[in-house]
Amino acid sequence: MRSRFVLRALCGLALGYSTLASLPAHAADVAAGKEKAELCIGCHGEGGISQIENIPSLAGQPDQFIQWQLVFFRAGTRKNEQMQPIVEQINNDDIRNLGAYFAALTPPKATKPDDNPDLSTKGAQAAAGRRCASCHTDSYAGTKAVARIAGQREEYLLKALHDYKSGVRSGGGMAAMADVAYPLSEEEIVALAHYLAHL
Repeated sequence: MRSRFVLRALCGLALGYSTLASLPAHAADVAAGKEKAELCIGCHGEGGISQIENIPSLAGQPDQFIQWQLVFFRAGTRKNEQMQPIVEQINNDDIRNLGAYFAALTPPKATKPDDNPDLSTKGAQAAAGRRCASCHTDSYAGTKAVARIAGQREEYLLKALHDYKSGVRSGGGMAAMADVAYPLSEEEIVALAHYLAHL
């Protein structure tokens, strides 16, 4: 069953890569990205900082990561009922511009102090043990097509890790994340989400 998830993810990556490779190489227009991002504010918040449970913040996400996720949503390899009508309204230039716009925004920071430092310590240990920094960077700010997870909403991180573990989430790094998340215990998932959200 897991091999089927991996195969689906690899097909999604190939489809996404061919789509991105076909985009003409010219500079992104951040101002146009800001204008198009009006579609995103209702869920992802002003300045890309989400105020809604289980909706990720997009501010400070790497340019390529945003582009890949939009391609995956548009291709249907990553599914989300709320995103589907949005991606039907964007073209390749919009994808490029949105990636540049969100990458240029100031990323979110933890809005309240860490109320459970012991849990954060366990999360840091889990992150080190699972080598999260090898993809997400030492600061967990992400790079290229890898997500920024530092300062992300805690309940969204919980949801994402559960979705990777169960195979619900596919598209964009799904194969790598499925391998990481599948053996995680519930305690590790909770600790990781708490730790990363408070960075």
